[in-house]
Amino acid sequence: MVGNARKTPKARSLGAELREVREKAALSQRKLSSLATISNASLSRYETGERVPSPEDVASIVTAAGGDGDLRDRLIDMARDAAEPNWLAAGAGSRHKELTTLIEFERTATHILEVSPMLVPGLLQTESYARTIMAGLPADELDMRVTTRVGRRDVLLRPGAPYFDALIDEHVLQRPIGGHSVMAHQLRHILTMAEQPNITVQIVPSNVEEWHLALEGAFILFRFPKAAPIVNLEHFRSSAFLYDEGDIHDYIQSGDNLRRVAMGPADSLELIARYADKMEVPQ
Repeated sequence: MVGNARKTPKARSLGAELREVREKAALSQRKLSSLATISNASLSRYETGERVPSPEDVASIVTAAGGDGDLRDRLIDMARDAAEPNWLAAGAGSRHKELTTLIEFERTATHILEVSPMLVPGLLQTESYARTIMAGLPADELDMRVTTRVGRRDVLLRPGAPYFDALIDEHVLQRPIGGHSVMAHQLRHILTMAEQPNITVQIVPSNVEEWHLALEGAFILFRFPKAAPIVNLEHFRSSAFLYDEGDIHDYIQSGDNLRRVAMGPADSLELIARYADKMEVPQ
């Protein structure tokens, strides 16, 4: 289905990839649209995810920008069901698409809520911490992924940065991933990032007795100025992006409930500092 996609997750990811193809070719929208024989307005809407291009238009755009056949075929395949409200990206081959999508959502969001029951949120990770949790990747991919992850946090520090709320389970602070020195540095880094006026960190105490959705796994809720919210669920070899209104409502409500049971920001930072102190004690 092509046409109006209402900025679904897959339509926006496809748009981000088309923009990346154009920028790598050092072409303006006007120049590429002329080469691909489509209107400049259509190309603009394709790149923002407002409309889903036909497979024929995707082929024309990628070919005109000098993209190879594998890239063309992959983006054509994305276009075929980009108007669907939810999207599951599975397998090792989905990593680039997932990363491109997350960067696009982080770039355009006005508010990001990340619920992290197992690990430090990606946008708050240090290089050493990120390298430890990605250690199973091939060496060349590991370096690229770590560099990209560390670079992504700059989105929180630029002018006009989105508001970022992190809800972190207390157990995350206790787990010395990478060793006590790496974890101590990671916790100190969270404290430093939390000094930014757009960043709020709250800890969900380990003694909370009621069930909450974070016990089901991590999720990220993105809010945008001119598009509906999107939820990202990341797993070991797959990533899901939810856009359906009913699904989104449940995650918004879950975030509100978690804020209610979590420690306040000031108390949360004091707790993080105490765990950092413990990690710095020679073992």
